[in-house]
Amino acid sequence: MGLFGSESKFESSVKQIPYPQQAVYDNISDLRNLNKVQDRVPEDKVNDFKFDEDTVSLNVAPVGELKLRICDREEPKCVKFETVQSPVPFNLWIQVLPVDEQNSKMKLTLKAELPPFIKGMVEKPLQDGIEKIADALAQVHYV
Repeated sequence: MGLFGSESKFESSVKQIPYPQQAVYDNISDLRNLNKVQDRVPEDKVNDFKFDEDTVSLNVAPVGELKLRICDREEPKCVKFETVQSPVPFNLWIQVLPVDEQNSKMKLTLKAELPPFIKGMVEKPLQDGIEKIADALAQVHYV
């Protein structure tokens, strides 16, 4: 048990992507490509959505400001993020695996040290959030 509580893990369901693994990886490993999902971000929940090649920042109601940075790229199968600014520090992995030459599958995993007093309040929103992000990424045109 860490100083802040126990580590909690949240995983999205596996999403089928009708694009080759390398094309998907190339897009998610450069955050400037977030412009492809910018119009899917709910404006009532997210403000100040900014990104460059390695970082993304946004203001999420009611959480506050979040800033994530890519801390590891494992071509062509995984991009790992760490929090730079967040009320609760966490890591996020986006895994991409080949199905065949033209199709791949994706799964998101989030790990966070959650204090016991907030764990119950944030578990469902975190699980829902990771699933919504995975859904949005599954609908991107990776060409």
